[in-house]
Amino acid sequence: MAGLDLRRLHVLREVARAGSLGAAAARLSFTTSAVSQQVSKLEHEVGVPLVERHPRGVVLTEAGQALLRYADDLDRTLDAARAEMDEFAGLRRGKLRLGTFPTVGASLVPDVVLAFRARHPDVDVTVVSARRDGLVDAVKRRAVELTLLWDYPWQRIDDPDLGVATLTSDPTLLLVPRDHPLAGRRSVRVDGLRDQQWVVRDEHPVADVLRRVCRSAGFEPQVAFAANDYQETQGMVAAGIGIALAPRLALSALRPDVVAVPLTAAPARRVVLAWLAHSRLSPAAQEAVVVCREVARVGRADRLTRGSPAGTQAPR
Repeated sequence: MAGLDLRRLHVLREVARAGSLGAAAARLSFTTSAVSQQVSKLEHEVGVPLVERHPRGVVLTEAGQALLRYADDLDRTLDAARAEMDEFAGLRRGKLRLGTFPTVGASLVPDVVLAFRARHPDVDVTVVSARRDGLVDAVKRRAVELTLLWDYPWQRIDDPDLGVATLTSDPTLLLVPRDHPLAGRRSVRVDGLRDQQWVVRDEHPVADVLRRVCRSAGFEPQVAFAANDYQETQGMVAAGIGIALAPRLALSALRPDVVAVPLTAAPARRVVLAWLAHSRLSPAAQEAVVVCREVARVGRADRLTRGSPAGTQAPR
């Protein structure tokens, strides 16, 4: 038996309901000849007669009645499929798989998840945290559909497999103890930090930022302590071991005994959303892009309104 044309099954159903080719044609807005041709082609596809033609109309053969039962089952299945796809499209079900890195996972992403769930409570949200290379790999393996990433001007994300959209710029701030002479300044120049001791994240991008800004000012940083994370960094700064650099979004939980001071001409990292360039995003991921942009925009507006004066906690 050749492949069945579902449209012809629909015509057969209308013929059975109407009891004549002409009445079925009227229901379908076809000509009687077109309906007759569709029935004949369907009979050719299945290899057996499906209707008996009489002067006053048509009736289904036994084979036609059997085929019609399958047609009814197919229609119910297609209706269910359409309804389920409508649920996905309308975000009444589905899953959002989002990737993040730790500093935005502690600052930006919680607001994104809360806002997304408030709008679409029936969509499951899964968040995966990793370093940048791990997140890129997760996107390419389709373990996540959408991920947040970061880069700096000297090392932009340049991957033909990824689509990228900028969310926000994350400035670099100087961390000092609250009783430090620089704590009361509204901004600090790097060339005034030549004699300072530094606490730095070991083998971390912020260590590269520190080297670059210090070398641009004509000196090498004197590293007093290599920290494992930003909380340890803050602890060592508070203890007076040294001062440090950190992106603003890494300071959602700034210690009360540490002050974040703007650093003049310091590089800012770019926070972006990334996805597979040649893959269409699901409705859930498309909505997540909208929510991420809104949350990032609110965060930028909040920073412009409140600023980051010395002696205050850097805003999220």
